[in-house]
Amino acid sequence: MLAKTVVKRLKEIVGEKNVVTDKVGLFSYGYDGTLLAGEALGVVSPQTTEQVVEIVKLMNEQNIKLVPRGAGTNESGGTIPSENSVVISFSKMIKIHEIDTENFVAIVDPGVINFDLQVELEKKNFYFPPDPSSYKASTIGGNVGECSGGPKCFKYGVTRDYILGLEVVLPNGKVIQTGGRNFQSEPGYDLTRIIVGSEGTLGLVTKVFVRVIPIPRAKKTMLAIYEKIEDASQTVADIVAAGIIPTTLELMDNLLINTTEDFTHAGIPRDAGAVLIIEVDGYPEDMDGQVKTIGEIAKKTAKEFKVAQSAVEVNQIWTSRRSAFGSVARVRPSYGVNDITVPRSNFPKAIGGVLKVAKDFGVQIGVVAHAGDGNLHPLILFDQRNKEETETVHAAEEALCMMALDLEGTISGEHGIGLVKKKYLDKEFTPASMEAFRKIKFSFDPTNRFNPGKIIDL
Repeated sequence: MLAKTVVKRLKEIVGEKNVVTDKVGLFSYGYDGTLLAGEALGVVSPQTTEQVVEIVKLMNEQNIKLVPRGAGTNESGGTIPSENSVVISFSKMIKIHEIDTENFVAIVDPGVINFDLQVELEKKNFYFPPDPSSYKASTIGGNVGECSGGPKCFKYGVTRDYILGLEVVLPNGKVIQTGGRNFQSEPGYDLTRIIVGSEGTLGLVTKVFVRVIPIPRAKKTMLAIYEKIEDASQTVADIVAAGIIPTTLELMDNLLINTTEDFTHAGIPRDAGAVLIIEVDGYPEDMDGQVKTIGEIAKKTAKEFKVAQSAVEVNQIWTSRRSAFGSVARVRPSYGVNDITVPRSNFPKAIGGVLKVAKDFGVQIGVVAHAGDGNLHPLILFDQRNKEETETVHAAEEALCMMALDLEGTISGEHGIGLVKKKYLDKEFTPASMEAFRKIKFSFDPTNRFNPGKIIDL
C-alpha cells in the first residue's frame, strides 16, 4: 500500500482523477494479453513529460519501481506489475503534435492509438506501415516498447524501421532526445534503436518521431486456398525464392479458418487446410504482372486462387485475419500465443515442427503467421484451470522455441521477451551476449527501477 503522503503528492502532480489506489480500480492493471497477473501499489496517469519526470523523481525518493503500460495488449508479460511497483499508464498522453508530410514525419505522444494515428494520416494520404493485429487498441508507445510488426512487415519492416527519434525520461529523472526529424542515422551510438524494443526497461518514452510514407496508389488482395497447410507453406517459400516481395503474406490454418468464419462469415471454405492472404501494392501499372506471377506460383499447390473484387471483400478477408486470436475462445477458454520466427527459407520446416509439437505433446495448436517474414504465431489451446494441462502447454511452448532456434530462428519476432520468454533468452544468446545485455541495462538503470524483472535480471 502506498503511503498517504505519496498518494497526496502523486495527485498534486497529475490530478486526483489520474491516480488509482483502490483494489477494484487496480485489478484491471494487473494483467495483459498473457495469462499472467500481478498487483501494483497504485496507478498514475501523466499527461506531460514534465509530470513523468516528477513521478520518476518521487518514486526514486520512495524506492518504488515503475512499470510502464500502454493499452495492455502485451503478449509477453511485459506490463505485469512487479513487486513494490507503481504502474505508470500513458493512456492520457494522446496528442498528435504534428504531421509533417514534407519531411515524412509525425510527432506523437506514446499513448496515441495506432489506428487513430492511421486515421489522421489517411486524411493527408499518408500512413504508418507497422500495423499489428491489435492496432485498433495498441499504442504507439507500446509498439515502440515491443518493436511490433504486423501484416505489412514483410515488405515494409517493423516498428524500429519507422522510428526517427524519441524523447525519453531516464531512470534518474533526466530527459534525453534521440534522433529527430532527420531520416539519416544519428551520429554516435544509435540510442533510438537501443530503446526501441527494450520494453520500458531502459527509459520511459514520452514522445515519438514516427516516419510516415505516402499511401500506395494501388493495391490488390488475393486469397489462396489449400488442402494442406504444408502446401501453403511451400507457396510462401516459392514466392520468396522467386524474388517477389508482397506487401503482406499471411497464413491461417484450418482451425483458425473455422473460428474466424464463425465470427466474420467471410466465405472462406471451412474444409480448407490453410489459406494465404496475399497483398501487393505500388503503381497501378505494376499490379497485373505481380498478381499473375503470384497466381502462377500459388496454383502449383493451391486448390483455389482468387483476387478480391471489391473493398467489401477485402475488408471481410482482413477482418478474418485480425480476429484470429480472439476467435479461438470459441474452442477453448485459454490459449498461449507463441511468436517464433525463422528464416523465410525454413518456413515449411517450421510448419512441420509445429505439427510435430502438437502431436508429441497431445495439444491443439492453431497456426496464424506473418508468413512472408517467417514469423509464426502458434496458438496452443487449453484450459488454464487444469493444472496438468497447463504444465503440458508450457512444455510445448518451450519445444516450439527450441525448434525455432534449431532452424536458425529466434524465440520472439515482435511480441518481446517480458516475463514469458525471459527463461529462454540464454538459449538463443551466448554468455558474453547476455552479459552485454546486463551491462546495457545497468548503464541506464543501475538500481533496477524501470520495469524490473523483465527481459533480463541485473
